[in-house]
Amino acid sequence: MEFAAELRLLRTKAGTPSYREMGRAAHYSATTLSAAAGGRKLPSRAVTLAFVRACGGDEAEWEQRWHAVAVELNGKSATTPSVENVTGAPYVGLRAFGPDDANLFFGRERLVTEIIGKLDRQRLVLLFGASGSGKSSVMRAGVVPALAAAGNTVLLFTPGARPIERCSVRLGSMLGMTAGAVMDECRRDDRGLHRLVSQALDGHHDDAMMVIVVDQFEEVFALCDDEDERAGFIAALTTAAGSPDSRCRVVLGMRSDFFAHCSAYPALLDAMPDGQVVAGAMSAEELRRAVVKPARRMNCTVESALVADLIAQAYGRPGVLPLVSHVLLQVWARRSGNRLTVSGFQAAGGLEGALSRTAEDVFTGLDTAQQQLARALFGRLVALGEGTEDTKRRLDITELGDDPDLAVVLEAFTAARLLARDQDGVEITHEALIRAWPRLHGWLDDDRETLRRHRQLTDATDAWESLRRDASALYRGARLDLARDIPETRLTRRERAFLDASLAANRRRVRRSRYLTALLVVLLMVSTTTTIYAAHASREATERRNTALSQKVSGEAIALRTANRPLAAQLSLAAYRLAPTAQARDGMLGVFAHPIIGHDDYVNAAVFTPDGRTLVTGSKDQTVRLWDVTDPARPKPLATVRTGHTGTIHSVAVSPDGRTFATASADRTAQLWDIAGPRKLATLPGHTDAVYSVAFSPDGKTLGSGSWDRTSRLWDISNREAPTELAVLDGYALNVKQVAFSPDGRIFAGASDDRTVHLWDTADPREPSPITVLHTKHGDMVSSVAFSPDGRLLATGSDDRTVRLWDLTSPGQPTHRATLAGHAEVIMSVAFSPDGRVLASSADDRVVRLWDVTDPRRAAERAVLTGHDGPVQSVRFSPDGRWIASASTDYTAQLWDVDPGRVEAAACAEASPRITAAQWEKHFSGVDFQPPCP
Repeated sequence: MEFAAELRLLRTKAGTPSYREMGRAAHYSATTLSAAAGGRKLPSRAVTLAFVRACGGDEAEWEQRWHAVAVELNGKSATTPSVENVTGAPYVGLRAFGPDDANLFFGRERLVTEIIGKLDRQRLVLLFGASGSGKSSVMRAGVVPALAAAGNTVLLFTPGARPIERCSVRLGSMLGMTAGAVMDECRRDDRGLHRLVSQALDGHHDDAMMVIVVDQFEEVFALCDDEDERAGFIAALTTAAGSPDSRCRVVLGMRSDFFAHCSAYPALLDAMPDGQVVAGAMSAEELRRAVVKPARRMNCTVESALVADLIAQAYGRPGVLPLVSHVLLQVWARRSGNRLTVSGFQAAGGLEGALSRTAEDVFTGLDTAQQQLARALFGRLVALGEGTEDTKRRLDITELGDDPDLAVVLEAFTAARLLARDQDGVEITHEALIRAWPRLHGWLDDDRETLRRHRQLTDATDAWESLRRDASALYRGARLDLARDIPETRLTRRERAFLDASLAANRRRVRRSRYLTALLVVLLMVSTTTTIYAAHASREATERRNTALSQKVSGEAIALRTANRPLAAQLSLAAYRLAPTAQARDGMLGVFAHPIIGHDDYVNAAVFTPDGRTLVTGSKDQTVRLWDVTDPARPKPLATVRTGHTGTIHSVAVSPDGRTFATASADRTAQLWDIAGPRKLATLPGHTDAVYSVAFSPDGKTLGSGSWDRTSRLWDISNREAPTELAVLDGYALNVKQVAFSPDGRIFAGASDDRTVHLWDTADPREPSPITVLHTKHGDMVSSVAFSPDGRLLATGSDDRTVRLWDLTSPGQPTHRATLAGHAEVIMSVAFSPDGRVLASSADDRVVRLWDVTDPRRAAERAVLTGHDGPVQSVRFSPDGRWIASASTDYTAQLWDVDPGRVEAAACAEASPRITAAQWEKHFSGVDFQPPCP
C-alpha cells in the first residue's frame, strides 16, 4: 500500500528509530506500530497519528492523507459519526456541565433558584439526588455562576479519598499558601477552616461571603477509608458554616442513597430539616428546555417527534439525565444539516442503547490484550457499594502502571468521552456508564469479591510505599493467600513488587518458624513460659484450621444434600459444631430444609393457611396442591386441584379465615376455591392480560388482583360464589406485579414494572382513592411488595437486585429507611415475619436471604438459605414465625426451620446410618473421629 510506504519513508527521514523507541514515545506497542507500516490494512486514525507523532511529522497533514485514503478504500467517509466529530457541540455527553457551559445549561432553573434561596436563609444546604439526576451540573453550571455573579467568592471541589487535602489544595491557591500549611491549620482544631475563610475574605466588603461548594460529597463515605479524616472534614465544614461570626456558607451535593450516612453526624442531621433540597425528576417542560434550548444556541432545531420521544422515555426517571445528554451528543454528531432528527436518534441506539453501544464500539475496537487491560482498568475505576450502588472512583496516575497498551485503552475510552483524564489521574465520566453498559455490569458481578481483594491490595501497596517499603506493612497469612488468587494480568508493576516482597517475607517467616520450632523442642524441657506460648500458638492455629475446615465441609454437605441426606446432615452438624461460623450455620439450615416434591413444572407460590397446618402451592403446571405440614419435617400430600386454568398459576393467596384460597393465572383470570373440598367457587374475569397476583383484605371481604394489563382491581367476595368487581385501579405505566393490603385493610399497594408502587385508600373499597405514587428509586422494575405486621413499614423488591424499606408513618409521604443489597439476581418475593423483626427475600440467584429489620435504619443480613436448584419465586413465613416456605422453578417447594438451635437439636433424627470413620477422614482429615450423632 502506498500509504504504508509513505509511513516507512517518514520513519527513515526521522533517523529510523526502533519501533520500541517509537512505542515509548507514542504510547502504542511496537507490534501495533510495525503493523501500521506493514501495509496489509489501513491503520486506524489514532495509530496513524501516533506513528507520525513519534517520527516528528505534521499530524494535520497526515490526518488529511488518512481520510483521503479511507474514502478511496471504502467509497465513503471512514469515520462514522462519533464524539470525535462533536467539537463545539451544545451538549456535553456524560460529563457534568461546568461553569463555562452555563450558557448551555437549561431546565434546572427552578432547582437552582431553590438552592440559592435556601442559602439566603441557611448556612448549610444539602442537595440530594439519585445518580444521574444532574446534581453536579446544577452545582457547577447553575449554582456556582449564580453565586459568583452575586459577588461571592466560590470554592468548588470534589472531596476524593482525602477530602481535607483536596480542600487545602484549592484554598491554598486562593490564599497564596502551601497546601501543607493549610492542612496543618485545618487539622489543628475544628475552627481551622473558619479562620482560613476569614483570612481569605480579609480586605473584602463586610458583606462579602465565601461559599464552599462540595460536589459528589458521597466520596467522603465511599472513597475515604480514614474515619478521623472523614469526621474532621465534616466538623471543619459545619463549624465554618455554623460559627456565629461566620462569613461562610456551605453547599453539599450528594447521591440520595448516602442519605443515611449523613444521619450519623449530628451537625449534618440538624441541617437536614431546613437545609435539604432534592433533585427529583425533571418535569416535561424542563426536559423540553434541556433538549431544545442548547440546540437553538447553535442555530439548530430539534424535530418535535424527537423531543416528544425523549420526554416520554425520560419523564419521571430522575437518574436518566446522563443517558439523555449522551444520546443527544450522539444525535448531534449525526445531525442532518442544522436539524437533530429521530433517524439520528435511532441510529445512535436510542436512549437506553446509545451509551452501551458507544462503550461496546470502543471495547470491540481493541485487540485481545487491550481488552483484558480494559477490564482490569474499569475494575479499578469502580468503588464497590456496601449497601449502596457502585460508585465511580478516581484513579491516581501512579496506580496505572506503564504498559504501552494501557495508554491505547485510555486514549480510546477518553476519546469517546467515557473516561475523563487530567495530569493527575483518570475517572469514569459518569456513573451512568456503570448501570448502562451490560459488559461492565457483568464484570463487576462476576469479579466482585476478586475486585474487593484487588482494591485492598492496591491500598496496601500504597501504604507500603508510603512507609518506605517497611516489612511490617507486607501481607501475611490469609490475606496473602487470598491475594495470590488475583489474576496476574490485572496487577501493576507496583502491586507485583508488593506481592513478591510479601511472598519472600513469608518464606523467610516459614524458615524462621521451622528454626524456632526446633529450638522450642529443646526449651520445652526447661521453660514453662515457652510451653504456654507454644500452646497458645497451637490453639490459634487449630482455631484457624477448624474455621477453614468448617467452611469447606459445610459447602460439601450442601452438595450432598440430595444424593446422601443422612451423611450431609451429619457433616453439616459436625462442621457447625467444629466452628459455628455464619457460613456453617447457613449451610446447616440449608441441609435440613425439607423439600416438597409433586408438581410437574415451576412452583411459583407457597402459602400457609392461618392455622399453619396446611401449605398451599401453585405451579406453572396449572394445578394447586395442598400439603399437611403439621409436622413440617414430614409434609404429606392432601389434595391435587386441577384448576382448569389454561395458563401458568403465578400466585396463590389464602383467606384470613383459612376457608378459601385464590389463584392468579396467565390465562387472564383469577379463581376462588373452597379449601374443604377443594371446590371451585367462582372465576373472576375482567383483566385483559395475565393476572400476576392476588391478595385478600384482612376482613376477607375484598380480593385485590394485579395484572399485566397495567391495572389492579378490587373484588367484593362477601358472597364467595358470586363475586363482583368493585373498582379498576389504573394509572400504572407498565405491568402490575405484586399487590398487598395493609394489616388494617385501609391501604392497598400495587408494585409495577414502571419502578413505582401505587398506594390506594381502601377504607371503603367501593370508592378507593389514590394516596400517592411511591417513586421507589429502584434502578429497575418493582416485582414485589409487602407490609410489616404493624403496617409501619413497606418492603419493595426490584429487578435491580435490591430490597428497599419505607416508613409509612405518613402514607402520603413514604420515607426511605434502608436499601438491602446482597442478592446477585432480580428479587422475586419479600415477606415479613409475624413479629415484624425479620424480612425474608428470595431471588433468581437461587437463595433466600433473611434480614434483621428490628431497626430499619440499621437493617443487616441475618442468614442466607441455599438449597434450591433454580430461581426462588416466592417466600412466606408460617403463622408462628418458626418456618419459612419457599417455591422455586426447580419444581419444588422447601420448608426451612430458621432457628439454628432447633435445627441442631433435631438434626440427629435424620442421621442414620451413622457416619463411618472412613467418611469422617475424607472430609475432616486431621481431626479426631467425633460422630455428631450417637
